[in-house]
Amino acid sequence: MLALVPDLLFGSRVQGALEPAGHQLELLGDEDRLRARLADRELPAAGVLIVDLTDAQLDGAALVEALRGEGALAGIATLGFYSHVDAAARERAERAGFDLVVPRSRMAREGAQLVARLG
Repeated sequence: MLALVPDLLFGSRVQGALEPAGHQLELLGDEDRLRARLADRELPAAGVLIVDLTDAQLDGAALVEALRGEGALAGIATLGFYSHVDAAARERAERAGFDLVVPRSRMAREGAQLVARLG
């Protein structure tokens, strides 16, 4: 499983919520690292991609939409999280084709269950 979460502190919280449930999570801090990881055919395929939709420097919705168009997300479910006060971010992510979009607080609380739901 991959996570594009530039905020390393929150990324660690997500990782801490998922690992006790047996999920292996690779934290990636930027788009270039994600693209490189998706292109690396020698590494095992990710089943889920988690994307931070709260980062002002990252347009996660546009990125996922582009990656889907390029075929880079074949067989990979997408889970985005947004600030609960930013309904526009949620709507953009849903239009971009995310499989599941949840508030950031829910991601921290229910990460393992959300991933299992996509599973």
